[in-house]
Amino acid sequence: MSGHSKWASIKHSKGKADKQRGKIFSKLSKEISVAAKMGDKDPDMNPRLRSAIQAARSANMPKDNIERAIDKSSVNTESNFENLRYEGFGPNKIAVIVETLTDNKNRTASNVRSIFQKHGGNLGTQGSASHNFNQLGIIKISKKEISDEKIFELAIESGADECISYNDFHEIQCPVSEIYNIKKKLETTIFNFISTEIEWIPLNNIEVTKEKEEATIEFLETLEDDDDVQNVFSNVNFGNN
Repeated sequence: MSGHSKWASIKHSKGKADKQRGKIFSKLSKEISVAAKMGDKDPDMNPRLRSAIQAARSANMPKDNIERAIDKSSVNTESNFENLRYEGFGPNKIAVIVETLTDNKNRTASNVRSIFQKHGGNLGTQGSASHNFNQLGIIKISKKEISDEKIFELAIESGADECISYNDFHEIQCPVSEIYNIKKKLETTIFNFISTEIEWIPLNNIEVTKEKEEATIEFLETLEDDDDVQNVFSNVNFGNN
C-alpha cells in the first residue's frame, strides 16, 4: 500500500489499479476496525483511527464501508489482530520489510516465507534487513490542498524534519514518535490528507536492470496481494536502463 512510489507507479501504469481496489479497501477496512477496537471509536479522540479514515477517503472508499469497518470492531471481539514485521532479501538481493496485520501468525509467517522462497529470496530474522532503512513518520498531502511555499512554512512551524514536494503531492517527514503531534498541528490548516503512516525509507537503493525488473515487481506485488500484508517496503530502484 505505501512506501513504494517507484514500483507502485509502474504497477498502476500497467492498468492494475482497478484490480487492486478491492484489496486496498479490504486492508483499509481492517486497519479501521483494529484502530477503533484498540482506542476510542471517535476519530477526534483516536489519531490512528482518524488517519485510517482519511486514508480510506483518499482511496475513495464509500462512507458506508468506513462505517461498517468501525461497527465491525464492536461485533468482532473474538479476533485479536496483531502487527507483525517480517524482514528478508528478495531477488537480486534487495532488502525487504513486510508489515502485516494478522489474527493467525502461523498462517502469515508460512505465506510470507513461501513467497520469498518461490521468488528466490530468503526470509531472515528481525533486524536482518531493517538496518538498511530509516523508520520515519510520513504525512502525504495533495498539492491541490496547499502550495509548495505554504506547506514548507507550515512543516517548519509544526516541527517536521523535512518537506519534499513531488509532482502530485507534498511529503512531510518527521520522527516516528512525533507523527501524530505534527499531524495535529497541520490539521489546523489542512483538512484532507492522502496518508499518515510510519514508513521504512531506504538508506541506499539497489539498482535492478531492465531484464530483472519484471521478476522483482512480481515478487513485491505477490507480497502485497497477501490478505495479511498491509505494507511492503524495499530498497529497490528501477533504473531507466
